[in-house]
Amino acid sequence: MAGRPPHRSADAPHEVIAAARDNAAWCDLMCRAHGRPGTFAGVAWTNPVRTPPFYPDAVTLSPLATATDVLPHIDAGSGASVKDSFATLDLPGFEVLFEAHWIHRPAPGPAETTWQVVEDAATLAAWASACDLTALFTPALLEEPGATIVYARTGDTITEGAVLTATGPVVGVSNVFGPSSAWEGVTAMAAHLFPGRPLAGYEIDPSDALTHGFITTGPLRVWHRP
Repeated sequence: MAGRPPHRSADAPHEVIAAARDNAAWCDLMCRAHGRPGTFAGVAWTNPVRTPPFYPDAVTLSPLATATDVLPHIDAGSGASVKDSFATLDLPGFEVLFEAHWIHRPAPGPAETTWQVVEDAATLAAWASACDLTALFTPALLEEPGATIVYARTGDTITEGAVLTATGPVVGVSNVFGPSSAWEGVTAMAAHLFPGRPLAGYEIDPSDALTHGFITTGPLRVWHRP
């Protein structure tokens, strides 16, 4: 897919800027847990070595970021990926892997919930198995501040889960799995753990999130180099 002409403006919704920064912090946390920390600069987070599967090698933090702010700071060879948080980049040699929508929800009010926090390696292993991410979510994540892994059970089996990241003014919501009603549990758990904090994240198909109080706030793209 050919690169699209970028539209650049210093303006971007503050909800998108906060969501992008939180998402970059989550990517960095995951990389640290795998011994591969990245670097934050003014307009992008980048990692000089290849990141774990499903995680980008760079995340833009400003709509003014360009290819020269990103590509010299990553391994830009085959397999590289860049999260274009504002859908403004033009990356020669890259293709758009997917497009998605940032989502935002005002701080949810208190609600009863049966969700719990993952606190030990055995529960984390069960959580990771439930969403087919066993090799990615390792016990080292439990030692990293900033992310809380949450879940619900049906009987003795974990059937719903998510990751909540509280690294700035918003609480990031990612890795949501389970039926569409999982979003109700996610918002209730976020209200319990982080009262008064708005929620943010991104989804390729945000329809389930939209039925639970979220709105879309802007587009993003993930680029990949074949």
